[in-house]
Amino acid sequence: MPKVVHFEIPAENPERAAVFYKKVFGWKIEKWAGPIDYWLVTAGDDEEPGINGAIHENKNFKTVVNTVAVDSVDDSLEKVNQAGGKVLMPKGAVTGLGYVAFAEDTEGNAFGMLQSDPSVK
Repeated sequence: MPKVVHFEIPAENPERAAVFYKKVFGWKIEKWAGPIDYWLVTAGDDEEPGINGAIHENKNFKTVVNTVAVDSVDDSLEKVNQAGGKVLMPKGAVTGLGYVAFAEDTEGNAFGMLQSDPSVK
């Protein structure tokens, strides 16, 4: 059964938001070395329950978005369409991570899907 594996917090000023969450929760937050303004959040030790996430500019999404691990982004997007949802951002590759896509459920909630594949370049 697919699980939520990542959260994303949109922010007008990601660096300011990073400072806030560091102060409030003591999270480890570091700017990603990739091509977009994306801050990786470590929200606890790997042995603890819970997930890690990120903070990003609020250009695409204005609310917190949860990402679910899936076996196939393509199959999941097909299921989204069949269930009455809609695709917000089609399948895309993330180097060293895999494939991602974003969709909206029938209630207007955005969510992501991640197909893990570390060989993606």
